[in-house]
Amino acid sequence: MADTERLQWRKSASCESSSCVEVAQADGGVVLRDGKDPGGPRVIFTSAQWTSFLAWVRQRTE
Repeated sequence: MADTERLQWRKSASCESSSCVEVAQADGGVVLRDGKDPGGPRVIFTSAQWTSFLAWVRQRTE
């Protein structure tokens, strides 16, 4: 996985504050961080894990 400091971070367009989760694509997966604490811990997903996570979230928000 790439150095998470050099990734291009983004957040939802509907997020109006720094208290949103930020996401970045990395080689082989996706990295999440807390927008309030950009230097804090990160959650790293492989591409397969990210796809499963999104499917799980969508099932619970329908």
